[in-house]
Amino acid sequence: MSQKMKAHPRPDMSQVPDNLCPVAIIENGMLPGDWRAERPVVDRAKCVKCAICWIFCPVQCIVEKPAWFDINYDTCKGCGICAVECPHRAIEMIEEIK
Repeated sequence: MSQKMKAHPRPDMSQVPDNLCPVAIIENGMLPGDWRAERPVVDRAKCVKCAICWIFCPVQCIVEKPAWFDINYDTCKGCGICAVECPHRAIEMIEEIK
């Protein structure tokens, strides 16, 4: 016994306002670095450029330099994943002071 699936009627959208979420359409220019509580600092003597920090960074703020990786603080949100994943402990999280 197979039953035929009935399509649900479309809701009446005429009563729904156009501007339900104005925040999502107006760019405010704020960067993740503007609200960060801690910042990662790379110890250049310990960094061996293994790229583990670059692989795990969720916002891709790790920047390659000739001999080490560094952080783009404009886009870094201070999550600390890079410091936790670094096998050489070359990244330390310090309190953000503004």
